[in-house]
Amino acid sequence: MVVRSANSSSPPLRGRVAAGHTKPRMIQSSPAQTDQQSLERYLALLRVAEAIASHSDLAAFAEDLARLLPSVVPVNFVGLSLYDPQRHVMRLHVLQANVPTDIVGGHENPPADTPSGFVWDGQQPLLLNDLEREPRWPKVVGLMREDDIQSCCFVPLTSATRRLGALSFSSQEKDAYGPADVELMLQVGRQVAVAVENVLNREAAEASRRDVERQRDRFGLLLRMTNTIAATLDLHEVFTAVSLCLRELVPQEYASLILYDEKTDSVRRYALDFPDNHGELTEDAVSNVADSLAGLALKRKRPAVVNTRQDLMAFSHTVLQFLVTKGFCSMCSLPLLSHDRALGCLNLASRQEQAFVEQDVEFLSQVAGQIALAVENALAYQEITELKDRLAEEKQYLEEEIRLEHGFADIIGDSRALKQILAQVKIVAPTQATVLIQGETGTGKELIARAIHRLSDRSERTFVKLNCAAIPTGLLESELFGHERGAFTGAIAQKVGRFELAHGGTIFLDEVGEIPLELQSKLLRVLQEQEFERLGSTRTTRVDIRLIAATNRDLAQLVEDHEFRSDLYYRLNVFPVTLPPLRERREDIPVLVRYFVQHYAARMKKRIESIPKPTLEALSRYHWPGNIRELENIVERAVILTQGKHLQVPIQELKAVEPPVQPPTATLHDAERTQILAVLRETKWVIGGPQGAAAKLGLKRTTLTSKIKKLGISRPRE
Repeated sequence: MVVRSANSSSPPLRGRVAAGHTKPRMIQSSPAQTDQQSLERYLALLRVAEAIASHSDLAAFAEDLARLLPSVVPVNFVGLSLYDPQRHVMRLHVLQANVPTDIVGGHENPPADTPSGFVWDGQQPLLLNDLEREPRWPKVVGLMREDDIQSCCFVPLTSATRRLGALSFSSQEKDAYGPADVELMLQVGRQVAVAVENVLNREAAEASRRDVERQRDRFGLLLRMTNTIAATLDLHEVFTAVSLCLRELVPQEYASLILYDEKTDSVRRYALDFPDNHGELTEDAVSNVADSLAGLALKRKRPAVVNTRQDLMAFSHTVLQFLVTKGFCSMCSLPLLSHDRALGCLNLASRQEQAFVEQDVEFLSQVAGQIALAVENALAYQEITELKDRLAEEKQYLEEEIRLEHGFADIIGDSRALKQILAQVKIVAPTQATVLIQGETGTGKELIARAIHRLSDRSERTFVKLNCAAIPTGLLESELFGHERGAFTGAIAQKVGRFELAHGGTIFLDEVGEIPLELQSKLLRVLQEQEFERLGSTRTTRVDIRLIAATNRDLAQLVEDHEFRSDLYYRLNVFPVTLPPLRERREDIPVLVRYFVQHYAARMKKRIESIPKPTLEALSRYHWPGNIRELENIVERAVILTQGKHLQVPIQELKAVEPPVQPPTATLHDAERTQILAVLRETKWVIGGPQGAAAKLGLKRTTLTSKIKKLGISRPRE
């Protein structure tokens, strides 16, 4: 079979028969001459057989056939067509000519559309001595006519075990072949069939050897991966080893490992192997998966492959467009699946087109399965480590809290003012509302915060507190939100912030009015979005916390003075609770004194049986500018000083600091009554008229009369 190159622009061959290769003229030969010709033909056939035996390459073999066969039979073209059983086509593997031509092999056609397919199917030779009159196989025959082929002979290539294809001999002479030529070509075909089968067997053996080596290398890689996964939980180490090995087996110059966050439908680039990157792509970069090959793989939960530059350009994702500019033409995204859940993707890219064939993708899927196992183990270990670290932090924090010895475990008192506060606590505690506790220093704001936490649904979780005024401004952000290693000078290790410690529980920020303005916006974001970033990190951390804030400053005034953000103030002031100072709940002072006496006497191993009445009265009269904290300190000092069974309080210290007693301020009721009485006396109890009390007070007569009755004013008897 003869075909012309699709890219050829040369004119069809017309009459370009090489000298010495035309069919000899038919002349009368003597018997001796005939025997001599037969001998020469069989010697030529022997040389052909030797050539057949010496070749292992089909192309070189066909070239020798085209050189030697003209001495045996008149031939200008030799073609070798083999049947492909997987695709059911006849493929022209080699084609050689001993005349100048631009014909090439490599074409494929169904068996029914070619003379070689006809011969392969019927296993009989086919002789066509006048192609001008041949109506069958118009496409192939038409191409043969373009090269001035007039005669051709096809013989089957059949070995002892299988039908291989057909061997074709073509000439530019009409009626070039006879029955003797066909018989000779059949003999050549039998020898060629053996040679072709040997070549195919050697090629199959070589391909099998390469497949075995490839499988060995691939199984070796999988074994190394399994050993690496078993030996380490470091994903970077696993990824680096896998990327290096894959370069030996699969053509790729770019590799990345991305982890998928199902909640935000985004991915984070965890690891990257791209020698030509020069910093354009970085690890820990977060992006969405829309219009990306990885997004397609994650959605379908199976590998996604593009093998042409044009297909890669169809994606608008930034990374893919960047790879296109770097000359990449093929890409493969393999989802990392664990229990039908997508953990992320392994992405590979190559500058070659058609770089990722089906067999490679199948193997890479096995690699992705191993990496998915490593990712799952690493994430589980990371989660366990974080929980362990968090529990350790909470344990350390709670131990410090226990060592602080708050002095009392519950709220002491029975005054009306305290009962009103506790009623508010019972109302707000079951909710998730933010509470702002206001009051003077020492009034017990932290105790109220703890009471709210104990009565809430979060009572089983951690109660974390922080005094914002006790932390230097430069360290407050790290204390609240934590920091990564190396975030600033001295940050030698990762630190978990108070908000992370309080996840699922309650955080109490005392002296919230001392938070600097530059941190207030970040605090506002935590309250609104329940998320933040550690110092030195771009990863967003989500928390579930309830905030209770406390201050002894007037936040509303701070807002007017532009020292506190108004939006943060409104967010904190959802449920304000104002604690009364101790001087407004004096009836609780005796109870508190007895409690503190018992507490500190037990700690100091003293036995104090009574508190003198004058001492209690003096303590109740004192105005207590430091409130309960000051009272506690005074009682502790008194217990230390007491030598007997009766409490000895240094009363003189209280008198020394007690301010002068101010006369009580008259109420509005009393002031109004006094004013009306004074005017009535002045007008001699005349109410109406231009000189009456109503006119002087600027009131209507009926209004003044009503007030006199309401205030219980009556004219004294003369």
